[in-house]
Amino acid sequence: MACQNGDQVSSIPYYNSPDFSPHFLDKIEAKGRIKHHIDHFYLKDQHGKIFSQDNVKGKIHLAQFIFTRCGNICPEMISQMKIVAKKFSTNPEVEMLSYSVTPWIDDVPTLKKFAEEKKIEAPNWHLLTGSKSVIYNLARKSYFAEEELGYTKDSTEFLHTEHMILVDRDGRIRGIYNGTLPLEAEQCVKDMEKLLTEN
Repeated sequence: MACQNGDQVSSIPYYNSPDFSPHFLDKIEAKGRIKHHIDHFYLKDQHGKIFSQDNVKGKIHLAQFIFTRCGNICPEMISQMKIVAKKFSTNPEVEMLSYSVTPWIDDVPTLKKFAEEKKIEAPNWHLLTGSKSVIYNLARKSYFAEEELGYTKDSTEFLHTEHMILVDRDGRIRGIYNGTLPLEAEQCVKDMEKLLTEN
């Protein structure tokens, strides 16, 4: 039952499946009903440092999927992530992740140069590279980044999505946003502020 033991139903929904059906639950209900979590991963950031699920444990994080040679939607996605970074760059409870979908091209030096060119300076904004299979499985099976396709897409087929995915402290998906639209980025910031107040 909602609101038992003083728990409030969250205004930020939980998502449990690729169809992104929202579930508005209190924390106790969510623990029992929301089984989907972001899977373990082990990658490197633009500074060559190992970055894994341990780095986001107990924090909220926002994920997007980009590549440095993208001249289409990625520059706009970086611009919208900057709106988020401006608000949360000094918050130790927030991480921002930009996974490369062409990790065979975007090695650590390439990501570092890209970060410098795009003036990505927030200490908690990590551009990630590593195994293609790890990144693609994370994108499709953990983040549901291509939500209209769910699990059906061949894992080797090129991944390209404009979505930003918001994840809570327990590794559960709480929001999906069009990463090319300023209004969506602003809504994401509001949702992140609310999520930070959840215990």
